[in-house]
Amino acid sequence: MAPYESDDSTTAAQAEELRAARRRKAARYVVPAAVLGVAAGTIGLVPAIADSGSPDLPEISAQQLIEKIAESDVQQLSGTVKISTDLGLPDLGGLESGLMSGAPPSDGEGSAADPSAKLTELASGTHTLRVAADGPDRQKLSLLENAAEYSLIHNGKDMWGYDSASNEVYHGTATEAADGKASEEVPATPKDLTEEALKAVDDTTSVTVDGTAQVAGRDAYKLLIEPKQSGSTVGAISVAVDAETGLPLKFTLTPASGGAAVVDAGFTQVSFARPAASTFDFTPPKGAKVTEGDSLEAAPEHERKSAEDLGKGLDGLNVIGEGWNSVAVLDTGAEGGMPSDAAGGDMGGFLGSLGDEVKGKFGSGTVFKTRLVNALITDDGKVYLGAVTKDALVKAADSGQ
Repeated sequence: MAPYESDDSTTAAQAEELRAARRRKAARYVVPAAVLGVAAGTIGLVPAIADSGSPDLPEISAQQLIEKIAESDVQQLSGTVKISTDLGLPDLGGLESGLMSGAPPSDGEGSAADPSAKLTELASGTHTLRVAADGPDRQKLSLLENAAEYSLIHNGKDMWGYDSASNEVYHGTATEAADGKASEEVPATPKDLTEEALKAVDDTTSVTVDGTAQVAGRDAYKLLIEPKQSGSTVGAISVAVDAETGLPLKFTLTPASGGAAVVDAGFTQVSFARPAASTFDFTPPKGAKVTEGDSLEAAPEHERKSAEDLGKGLDGLNVIGEGWNSVAVLDTGAEGGMPSDAAGGDMGGFLGSLGDEVKGKFGSGTVFKTRLVNALITDDGKVYLGAVTKDALVKAADSGQ
């Protein structure tokens, strides 16, 4: 940072830095972690850009198409995926882009190549990916941004993350799942996550076959999934399913509020030939900073305790409602609702300005909204979270008293 010429300008700069720090800190509370989880789940359906033509295919029922997806056994593929995600988060001087940037922690710790941070970039904006898979033990995903590239490679027991912009490498093992981070599986094969998404299909869901399409040069059926209930923020989910292999090729989630899709992702090019073995080889470049992934047991005691406490809290998660109107309830035990800034600022007031104050039988609280997942934080420390409207959250909180 260049030196300033006066104490007054220094004070102004420090004040601006403090405000920016508060915005970054606020972002940690404003957006529920489940938003990223939902986005990651939909990204895993790895699908294809615009429909072009309607091929003449044999008739198929919705049940038969769901079974075709479940029976799909694509082991080898490679291709290019384009994904656009618009959760509708408030920007506030870069809040959304900063939150989803995947940048290392501001305290300088961590690695720019850590996939648990880097892949959250997919939860905002438009991105181009190259994907490849050869069975369950070898996958690769490359995120292409400007002149830089981030690659995540799974080869046997090794998991590598490489960020070309910073020349940093993250190394872990595929069996290290207890490190408190997000899953580091490469979302290159969509079958498992497709099956998870289809678990939402129940009596509260309408499932139909909505014609055919050609995506990424492949003939496909279109599966349309819509909530029957009112109160859900999900309008419809459309999945284009490869007619030959049963692999989902296109995924679009539109909100009940209308407008652009929350998630629109798909193959622009795909091949089911086996990728070359060298695709999954990786050696850290000369001079690269290599960070070894730490297990939860190796983490500082206070970090282990925080992760363990969070795990216990999630294990006891209560769910109100059913189907698409399900609302998860987490009791944080933090009375007073909105957090206070450790530096003495009115963090609760700042966060409150980003949400809507509500009242009900439960008392009072603040609702934070995205275009998909909304959260109600009550003044007695409870969090109500779901892909439902503000009114549905208030109703759930009232019924939970």
